[in-house]
Amino acid sequence: MTEITNQIQAMTYAKFAGLLYLLIAISGGFSIGYMPSVIIVSDDAATTAQNLLENQGLFRLGILGDIVIILLEIILTVILYRLFKPINQTISMIAAFSRLSMSIVMGLNLLNYLIPYHLLNSANNLVAFEIDELQSLVLVFLEAHEYGVYIWGLFFGLHLISLGYLVFKSGYFPKVLGLLMGIGSFGYSLESIGEITLTHNELFSILVIALLVIVTIGELSFTFWLLIKGLNIEEWNKRNFKRVNKN
Repeated sequence: MTEITNQIQAMTYAKFAGLLYLLIAISGGFSIGYMPSVIIVSDDAATTAQNLLENQGLFRLGILGDIVIILLEIILTVILYRLFKPINQTISMIAAFSRLSMSIVMGLNLLNYLIPYHLLNSANNLVAFEIDELQSLVLVFLEAHEYGVYIWGLFFGLHLISLGYLVFKSGYFPKVLGLLMGIGSFGYSLESIGEITLTHNELFSILVIALLVIVTIGELSFTFWLLIKGLNIEEWNKRNFKRVNKN
């Protein structure tokens, strides 16, 4: 009975992880992709500040989307660790700690959204600063948020190469999914390094885009595999049986 219960639990974890991945992807598409594209205009502080004032509801929804992502990431991190611990505990911990570190950076990065929102909505700030100074400060914080994204991208790249290895070695899932995530993970790492150190160029950007396309295909495929198929329960049983016997 315990074995059957463990199998049901493992399958439930896998499908729930797929649901979390999907919710994170939807929230991220809105808060990381759509919302900033409406608000932020590069090198145009006046237009950016005006966009923020005119789209405050959208901006707050973007912040809410980031909060949802952070909370779901913590739950997903624990579930992935439980699923892949039998494969390699050390690498599972690397994957978990790097994803948790990413979530912490995302949380801290929210300050770069909250501060400009406060700057534009405080009567005291309107008196203390000239309008062009206020607009410039708003753009600085919003652009700082973008660099914060590149910082957590470093941790996410490390997570993905670790997760890709675990997926490849597990037997729970098709090996090609692990390959796509492992190879594509360098897209996040290289993009972050290039943007932070200002060493990117056209050829570098093409390479990054290609890798990001690969990892996106891998992550989406992994998401829907989890949702629809779950995991190979026979392989999961073998891995857990070996781990129990070693203990």
